[in-house]
Amino acid sequence: MTQHPVTLDTVRTAQNALADVVVRTPILENADVNAMLGGRLLLKAENFQRTGAFKIRGAFYRISNLTAKERARGTVSYSSGNHALGLARAAQMLGSSAILVMPADVPAAKMAATRALGAEIVTFERDSENSAEVVERIASQTGRIEVPPSAHPQVLAGAGTAALELVQDAGPLDQVLVPCGGGGLTAATAAVLAEASPATEVFSAEPELFDDTRRSLQAGQRIGNPAGQRTICDAIMTPIPNDVTFPINLDLLAGGVTATDAEVRAAMRFAFDHFKIVTEPGAVVGLAAILNGQIDIKGRTIATVITGGNIDTSRFAALTGDTL
Repeated sequence: MTQHPVTLDTVRTAQNALADVVVRTPILENADVNAMLGGRLLLKAENFQRTGAFKIRGAFYRISNLTAKERARGTVSYSSGNHALGLARAAQMLGSSAILVMPADVPAAKMAATRALGAEIVTFERDSENSAEVVERIASQTGRIEVPPSAHPQVLAGAGTAALELVQDAGPLDQVLVPCGGGGLTAATAAVLAEASPATEVFSAEPELFDDTRRSLQAGQRIGNPAGQRTICDAIMTPIPNDVTFPINLDLLAGGVTATDAEVRAAMRFAFDHFKIVTEPGAVVGLAAILNGQIDIKGRTIATVITGGNIDTSRFAALTGDTL
């Protein structure tokens, strides 16, 4: 097997380091839903994680491995929201600081929550500016350490702890669907399952108009999304698979699935109605792909990661039709 920057052993090391930091999130199952679908549906509820998403796993683990001098210099990263919250909280907990480069169209609630954790925000226009260039400029000017959302072995190892918990707590799985933006959680999950449960297939799950990973897997090379498109799944609106996570995904994934914005809305409502959880749109693209029939669940056990729940009540109500 090809050696990748994240392995079962590196994830186990991260799990030990994060044991007293992150929440071991529950796996949700509903017997009535299983009867309705004709198979077992398991939801790994990372919306219950600290800062409301899985991202603190990788951010905290990366900063915890910095030297005291590096922590004092502070961190910088790109994020559309959840990594920003995770990095800001991790920096706060570990006596460091964070600057987050965020798209100007990120929901105001995520920006406000990030600032509330002590982080500084620098905005950019996603269609005309390159986030990586903005991050690089800030890092070179300030000496801050970049803690990317996914493209670092320690960030991947931290993220992979969610998949390791899933393997440890769920029992045998036929397939796992992972909401995919930069592809870090997807790659880490695939790496964990490849060693811990090699019979389990792992799929990326993306918004229909931002399916760069699915199309790149089909082409065997990285292919970007056209500029100017939008989706309600703001957390996973990435321009192109990154060069750290994509080789892992190309090697280990069984394929990719997608969901339309309408299907995502329906999945948010389904999760609320049947599992009593509030989810953000990007968190349920895997669930949406199961519900829209892209994955055959009949007679099988299928899991998907609910990656986050960072959404304000008014937007959740507007997207789902619920009044909270």
